[in-house]
Amino acid sequence: MSKLGNFFNIIRHRYYEFAKYLMFVLAMALVYWQLPRVGKFRYEFQLYKPWQHESLYAPFDFPIYKDAEMLKVESEEALKSVRPVFNYDLEATKQARVKLEEAFETQWKSLEGKKEVNKAALMEMFDKIQIRGVVAHDKALDNLSSSTLISLVKNKTVTAVNYGSLYTMSTAREAVEGWTRKGQPGVDCHRLSSLLLNALHPNVIYDASMTKMEQDKALSKISLTYGMVQKDELIIAEGEIVDDNDFAVLNSLQRESTTGAFARSDSRVVEISQFFLVLLMFTMVALYLKALHNKDVFHELRKINLVLLLMVVMIIPSYWIMKLHPSFILMMPVVMLTMIMVTFFTPGLTFTIQVISVLLISMAVPNPFQYIFMQLVASMIVIFILSHHRSRRHYFISSLLLFVAYFVVYLLFTLLSSADINWNVVGVLALNALFTMLSLPLIFLFEKMFGMTTSLTLMELNNTNTPLLRQLAATAPGTFQHSIQVANLCDEVLYAIGGDALLARTGALYHDIGKMKNPMYFTENQHGGYNSHNDISNVESAQIIISHVLDGIKLAQKERLPEQIIEFIRTHHGTRRTEYFYIMEKREHPDEEVDPADFTYHGPEPFSKETAVLMICDSVEAASRSLKEPNEDSISKLVDSIIQKQVDDGQFHNVDLTMRDFTTIKKVLKKKLMSIYHVRIAYPDK
Repeated sequence: MSKLGNFFNIIRHRYYEFAKYLMFVLAMALVYWQLPRVGKFRYEFQLYKPWQHESLYAPFDFPIYKDAEMLKVESEEALKSVRPVFNYDLEATKQARVKLEEAFETQWKSLEGKKEVNKAALMEMFDKIQIRGVVAHDKALDNLSSSTLISLVKNKTVTAVNYGSLYTMSTAREAVEGWTRKGQPGVDCHRLSSLLLNALHPNVIYDASMTKMEQDKALSKISLTYGMVQKDELIIAEGEIVDDNDFAVLNSLQRESTTGAFARSDSRVVEISQFFLVLLMFTMVALYLKALHNKDVFHELRKINLVLLLMVVMIIPSYWIMKLHPSFILMMPVVMLTMIMVTFFTPGLTFTIQVISVLLISMAVPNPFQYIFMQLVASMIVIFILSHHRSRRHYFISSLLLFVAYFVVYLLFTLLSSADINWNVVGVLALNALFTMLSLPLIFLFEKMFGMTTSLTLMELNNTNTPLLRQLAATAPGTFQHSIQVANLCDEVLYAIGGDALLARTGALYHDIGKMKNPMYFTENQHGGYNSHNDISNVESAQIIISHVLDGIKLAQKERLPEQIIEFIRTHHGTRRTEYFYIMEKREHPDEEVDPADFTYHGPEPFSKETAVLMICDSVEAASRSLKEPNEDSISKLVDSIIQKQVDDGQFHNVDLTMRDFTTIKKVLKKKLMSIYHVRIAYPDK
């Protein structure tokens, strides 16, 4: 076979392993692709604090940039110098004048008197008001005072006039009313006033777009810099206090080093450095999952996909924020990654992934030390709360304490730099904490997407008032009590040897739900001494007993129980035999060959510590009910014999249980059974 054929053969047989590494490569490529292409300034500095590095000399010529406060003051002054622009609508005024003359002619036909005198007075008053100008109402003009100079564009000529010299519709009406009261010889002012009021209209219009252009032109003339630093010029000496001027120069050097011409000339080096840093971070994730105590996560592609998806969903939006609105970076709820991760995985893995994700984000944010410190403190608090309490109430408590942690760290860093508290930043941190509450619906979404079961779902299923468990209690009360006892035993055992006690407890509650189909064929549900198996053959009895596993799986799937719970139903008898009916069949038919397959459960054997513990506890609890005289000795022999029989049958070949674990399991079960049956410990004779 050719080398190329060998290569494809390897891929065909190990595609699952290749798929895992492919997902790491894909996640790394996405993060690197979205990472802002800016260098990092290698000096940390704070205002009014000593310069803790060696003396710094300018590596190249660069301008000194004005700070935001200085630019704000200059911008306000520049905007004050811009006059609002108004347009005089000459054409509309001419048309209104013509219509007024026509209205006058129409009305005066039926009247007697001095027509020309009245017309002249009417047109004179109209021209006095309209030619000066009537301003159209605009909310943007509410802040203008009467002494404000404006630019009035009339017949392509710009004139500076006082805003108060123009009429408004209300002042125009007042002028007409005053003219009417004053009166003129031979003029019917009362009759003319109605014509005049109907003819008046706003003819001076505020031009917002032209005003905006003038404002932009004024702002564009503001210089962003106020000085230059020459190459090799001393910027600050070692140990020197960073004053206002030094702070401005250092910020300017940082700006030019990361985004200016010098940064662009060195962009290839930046890209290569960023690539290897991202590669290093994702390599650390892969090594942590594969080489350390998270092999079970690395073993399943869906878990790898969930971890990488959560990282990408938190990292890439952070990069987008840094590109579009850097001041909003603290609004990104990065700790939501912790809240979701700790729900699905161990606290150790959660914290490791959070640290690496925060480090990747810090490659693009300013003040990375403060950012990393703030995020990791908040993450540790969330992990501490949610690793011990998994109710929905504690997720809301975590969000509240998350804001408190953010605020305390921000306050301490603010006091450290002798700066004032920026309450806008505090508001952003509050929004960050509020956004983390989205973790609950996202957890539900990821559960469905990746087929994983969280402690929140397990706690809901643990409620014995769920419809399925209520049905079990009503249909097969003995089985229901047996399941509760087994659940308690599993809880105690896994607490002692280590494992997911909540998962095993939930699996134990549902492991025998298949018995609801034929409840009276199981000993714990039989009453009055009658045994339903007396009326059927041993093979039929064995098949009914065995079928409760398959019936339970079908019922669980119908009720949409999580696959992890269904695995407990499927494996709790492994590949063992129904020994009682098998032996009875051999006794009744000594001359015939009895097929063991008719009396053997379909399996598979347990494959996890939790499913193995359920098998042990299920058998021990059921067998303990047959003890005629429960005492320390009989209980001890029962536990030892059942566990040894299961070991000899090869039921635990796929389970990572040590001899120490088996010893602990026996000790816990003996103690619990003696407590259940009120057995006193036998003391040695004197």
